[in-house]
Amino acid sequence: MRGSEALRFHPRCWYRGDDDDSRDRTRDAWPALIAAVTALDGTITGAHRTWLDPASACKAPVSTPRRAMGLLLGNAVRFGRAVDVMMAGEGLETILSLRQIVPSMPAAAALSANHLAALELPAGLRRLYVARDADAAGEMAATALTDRARAAGVEALTLVPALDDFNEDLRRLGAEMLRNGLCTQLAADDRRRMRSA
Repeated sequence: MRGSEALRFHPRCWYRGDDDDSRDRTRDAWPALIAAVTALDGTITGAHRTWLDPASACKAPVSTPRRAMGLLLGNAVRFGRAVDVMMAGEGLETILSLRQIVPSMPAAAALSANHLAALELPAGLRRLYVARDADAAGEMAATALTDRARAAGVEALTLVPALDDFNEDLRRLGAEMLRNGLCTQLAADDRRRMRSA
């Protein structure tokens, strides 16, 4: 996937489990997706790890299959370099799902609702799409970020999933339904960025 330099795979990433949780006593390393968290200038400020189950296409069966460390607030896992238009969302899965449909649009995964609300915006940005999750935290984060963007003179539009989040939309409804849903939410001049069916 173009613009996915922030992602790496590790076949045996160490996992420190919870001594009180039996799920965490099965092994000390799992395959993992590792994402670089960066500041606007590209400086790596942290890392996000998602441990995977090698026997399935799911997260590892451990107590906390996703963990982040480092300076996260205001920073994000970035896909592509934002110049004038970008998408921002909470989770990696949300942003990666959206980039399956809109691959040429730069995007940032803030890794949580609180971090999405505090995301630093690049200078020169003129339009921001905030991909919110369909829950109270997602709505509050999207509102906070769109309010900040508008106060800075950036056109801010909220993208709303049909289900709980855009990853669930892609997995359960399929690419065509996700494409159709996004088509009605993107500005006309950004629809050209969509991957054709």
